[in-house]
Amino acid sequence: MSSQTQRISAPTLELTQPKTAPSPLRAQVWRRFRRNPLAMFGLATLGLLSLSALFAPLIAPYDPNAVDPYVALQPPSADHWLGTDDLGRDVLSRLLFAGRVSLLVGLCAAGVAVIAGALLGALAGYYGRSIDQLISRLIDVMLALPVLPLALVLGAFTQITPVKLTLILAAVSWMGVARLVRGEFLELRNAQFTEAARSVGTPNLRIIFVHLLPNAIAPIIVAATLLVAYAILIESALSFLGFGLQPPTASWGNMLFNAQRYLRNAAWLSVFSGLLITLTVASINFVGDGLREAIDPRLKVG
Repeated sequence: MSSQTQRISAPTLELTQPKTAPSPLRAQVWRRFRRNPLAMFGLATLGLLSLSALFAPLIAPYDPNAVDPYVALQPPSADHWLGTDDLGRDVLSRLLFAGRVSLLVGLCAAGVAVIAGALLGALAGYYGRSIDQLISRLIDVMLALPVLPLALVLGAFTQITPVKLTLILAAVSWMGVARLVRGEFLELRNAQFTEAARSVGTPNLRIIFVHLLPNAIAPIIVAATLLVAYAILIESALSFLGFGLQPPTASWGNMLFNAQRYLRNAAWLSVFSGLLITLTVASINFVGDGLREAIDPRLKVG
């Protein structure tokens, strides 16, 4: 009797054994992302830089705008770890506070550019015809203009502030996102779920924002990440040319601009600010490339 019970109960146990659920998409993306050493290095570096900028008032050893002519152009020492500038201001303190400006301007400019580009690209890709032609020609015209001179012209008519600089950077960097979203919408607008939504009378704007845009969000996230690096680079270039934020507001770009006069006798002024710009842009690019490969492993090279 016991042997018969065993023969009957064994299959029952196998049938009731729970199956392992498939990993969520976000878990799969994170798993692939963390296997990329450059992406993880970039993420760790960005985290450190962001925390340093966020807590700059607590970390900075000196007031970033405190002037002391008696210690002007001092090399790195125990009192001033990264030296002082031509006005005797502590370089480390200014770099920490400048990071808040550069990172925030880059992040906000990328955010505005992504919103504008995604909206225009969605309208062009979904409606097509005359709207697509109009927006596509606008994108072509903007892409044909050189970015740096265009930004210089936009900034020449007004006093540059962080908000105005953010809008200028967004105005010269939204086109790539618009083209990307337009291409995605050209494919998605004829998909079965889109036709089903139209058949039940769903308004066009609801189809765009509720049904189509979430399906195009992955490439938008990657593009937004890379746009942050692009905006920081353009801001640094404008400030280096003297058309960006003006002192006493510190940014990495205008610190580099001020340091170029002292390359012979105070090279550390340009080294540290230039190194932070390079490290930040490279780290963001590493993260962007890692996200792209994690979202679509077919894009991985090598």
